[in-house]
Amino acid sequence: MARRACLIATVSVLSGLAVAGIAVARQAGTPQAQAPATAPAAAPAPVAPTPRPAPTTPAAELRPAQPVQVAPATANPNPPASPAPGVATQAKPPTSTTKPAEPAKRARYSVAILQALDKVTTETMRFEVPIGQPIRYKTLIFTVRACETAAADEVAPESAAYVVVDTQPKAQAGRAAPPGRQIYKGWMYASSPGLNPLQHPVYDAWLIACKQSIPVAPAAKP
Repeated sequence: MARRACLIATVSVLSGLAVAGIAVARQAGTPQAQAPATAPAAAPAPVAPTPRPAPTTPAAELRPAQPVQVAPATANPNPPASPAPGVATQAKPPTSTTKPAEPAKRARYSVAILQALDKVTTETMRFEVPIGQPIRYKTLIFTVRACETAAADEVAPESAAYVVVDTQPKAQAGRAAPPGRQIYKGWMYASSPGLNPLQHPVYDAWLIACKQSIPVAPAAKP
């Protein structure tokens, strides 16, 4: 019986404590069992206003050109003298005081040395022909108009002679000499005999060199 009495006393004490705690909680006014169901929603972010496009001028619409005012020109009290009508003004070319260098001249000689060949007898002969004086070789007559050598500023040395060749057979006894005819006329070159050769069925001739004639000394007086 004593144990039952103790248990009843303990239960009564515990229930009294529970009732006292509930009363204290109600007096404080703070709800303990109720929790917020949902969190407050976040405020929406502010949106920037959309800028309005600026009014544009249509491409096809063009502005008219604005007139420009130009100040009137003032008259020149001393105008330049105008040329006479019908006379064209020409600019004078600049005059140069220096003269161009003259090319070197070729040396001229008074005698040409020729060599002839008889193709039938294979006979050769070298002879001199003074300028302007005809010289006979068998049936040929040679006349030299000029004989000159290359100038100092030319690349290669050269001797050239302007020769005229006529053919004229010799007159036989009691018969007149037949008329001659020209068979060659042109320049002969010593370094290139085949450049402008004499074309004859029997004879051949070419230039050897040019030289000056040696003046003959006058005879001494006794």
